[in-house]
Amino acid sequence: MKRIVLYTICLLCCINLNAQEYTPTQANLKNRAWFLDAKFGLFIHWGIYSVLGQHEWVMETEKIDIETYEKIAPFFNPTAFNAEEWVLMAKDAGMKYITITTKHHDGFAMYDSKISDWDIMDRTAYKKDILKELAAACKKHNLKLFFYYSQLDWHHPDYYPRGTTGKSAGRPANGNWENYIDYMNEQLSELLTNYGDVAGIWFDGWWDKKEANWQLDKTYKLIHSLQPAALIGSNHHLTPKPGEDFQMFEKDLPGENKGGFSGESKIGSLPLETAETMASKWGFSLQDKAYKSKKELIQYLVKAAGHNSNFLLNVGPMPNGKIQPEFRKTLSEIGAWTKQYGESIYGTRSGPIAPQIWGVTTKKGKTIYVHILEWKDENFLLPKIDEPVKNVSIFKSKEKLDYKNTEFGTVIKLPKELLNSIDLILEVTVK
Repeated sequence: MKRIVLYTICLLCCINLNAQEYTPTQANLKNRAWFLDAKFGLFIHWGIYSVLGQHEWVMETEKIDIETYEKIAPFFNPTAFNAEEWVLMAKDAGMKYITITTKHHDGFAMYDSKISDWDIMDRTAYKKDILKELAAACKKHNLKLFFYYSQLDWHHPDYYPRGTTGKSAGRPANGNWENYIDYMNEQLSELLTNYGDVAGIWFDGWWDKKEANWQLDKTYKLIHSLQPAALIGSNHHLTPKPGEDFQMFEKDLPGENKGGFSGESKIGSLPLETAETMASKWGFSLQDKAYKSKKELIQYLVKAAGHNSNFLLNVGPMPNGKIQPEFRKTLSEIGAWTKQYGESIYGTRSGPIAPQIWGVTTKKGKTIYVHILEWKDENFLLPKIDEPVKNVSIFKSKEKLDYKNTEFGTVIKLPKELLNSIDLILEVTVK
């Protein structure tokens, strides 16, 4: 409780009131504090595009027009879908929340939308609202649920003027943008009133029409009024806009731009999240075999924590509703690691030493966790920190290590047999 109160005071001091009057509720601030502690979530990209096995952008990359694309929907019949299996898989991996695509760029709603028949209930043979089942399973097993929603829509006729994508969809050369904004807000109202507590809305697609009048103030106020605790984030690849509650980075750690999406984005004062895939694509891709190893993903989780960020790890379920075995196996391996070492990331903040080539630091109270990810020498120099080091030990085993404080930092003698660990964690306490 003390941490939440202190964080609340800090957040209230950092809020930008110049561009828009937005004062987060106490429930929202409490949710932000939870978000900072959570560290690890499951991203799910799932839609009728999975039937084609070519990822979620297939309508655009294959230049499929709307009339042809609509023929895919009747083939989507995920009879093997089991919401509880998904939730338990995530929980076993050490994940604290799930973010799922409710509508991607193809405009197809993966829930029972009353404002449109372009949805899972009206166009598929399955005719079940998967969000209802997933929300119930998350509540049962104490995982929070976020909804991804694409502001970009290749299917809706009023998404006009056209953006930079979706030009092969065959939509008429006219439309009413105000009608589309109303449509989007009505769908968001459905999502925020029919599925219990929603932890947040994860927006995507703003980048398709950067100069458009998105009326974000109107949309963000709607969300915060319907669910005051809900966190709003947007994958617009920019510094957060007024009314947003967390900042996200696509395929990048905060402050980096290896994925090429974060060039215009500066780190703000809000909670952070980085999203990455388990292979190459987000949606199910039959030929995508670029699987990331257990080591790569665990180290990415650790690096994210060292950057004071959450890690949202994506899976693209198959059209039958199952998660492919390669992903389940790796998530199980990650879960074995989080059960043993999760204490060094959950509930922590970035440590006193900025991320280094060798690894990162996290901190909880007076304890600093030094995560050594790449190091071959038995002598390790921990850069100098403000407070004197009084003890160094191996995390978990509590084996004390020899160390010496110097003017450049603390030289620590590492056990040779642990140098090839995925993450060699030292527990350093300071006076």
